[in-house]
Amino acid sequence: MLNISMKSMLEAGVHFGHQTYRWNPKMARYIFGERNGIHILDLQKTVKEIKKTYNFVKDCAKEGKRFLFVGTKKQAKDILKEEAERANVPCVYEKWLGGTLTNFETIKKSVKRLEDLEKMESDGLFRVMSKKEVSRLTKQKNRLVKLLTGIRHMKNLPEVVFIIDPIEENNALREARKLGITLVGVCDTNCDPDALDWPIPGNDDAARSIRLFCAIVADAVIDGRAEAEAAKAAAVQPAELHNAQQAELQVSDFTAAEQPSAEEPPAVEEAPLETPVESAKTEE
Repeated sequence: MLNISMKSMLEAGVHFGHQTYRWNPKMARYIFGERNGIHILDLQKTVKEIKKTYNFVKDCAKEGKRFLFVGTKKQAKDILKEEAERANVPCVYEKWLGGTLTNFETIKKSVKRLEDLEKMESDGLFRVMSKKEVSRLTKQKNRLVKLLTGIRHMKNLPEVVFIIDPIEENNALREARKLGITLVGVCDTNCDPDALDWPIPGNDDAARSIRLFCAIVADAVIDGRAEAEAAKAAAVQPAELHNAQQAELQVSDFTAAEQPSAEEPPAVEEAPLETPVESAKTEE
């Protein structure tokens, strides 16, 4: 359930934008004013967009759609990784590899290569190789682990991508738009909100603000999936009850058919009637 207040947003510094000369005019509709050369965001409008985005993400999760979280800048990556893991969602937090979405088959090959290297190491093959070869393969494995850990279990393309800072993650944004993937993201005063399908106006630089937004989106995913499971369980229970009742009725009908009726008299065998010819033969 969404639980957001003005106090929590003020404490997180959600309302602080960038310096006024760095703004994007398209963000004007979300800006309250400026103070000491810094744009201040209108938190009432931020709350409105948060609620709309939360409901959208929750509905997507309820429908079983796939998600990807993206945030690679220093103050965002650890927070985003933590919240993505909590929601059981793939994430990119170290570096966006070109073609992660548009060349997904190549990414899957890289994941397969990582799995092969890990298997070689666990099977002891590194011990029989030269030091130079082991060093080369170890560096390759460590690099793949660093870059692919968050998406190594992503079997298909996402249907919704959540981004912290569309400017920083411009490559991810362009790939998602090219494939028609829905984009949700946090927009600071220097961003273009029209580049996102579901923009959330807010501070995308402060760690506390980033944590608040990531937690809201992660909660939406978790809540949507929980509602889907509850609906599934509610649909199964009446079906199971109906099946049990049908089975009980069938057993009752079978038992009743096996028992004789109390009102029906027992059958009596009748002696065969003698014909006149048979009677005459008997007298002779």
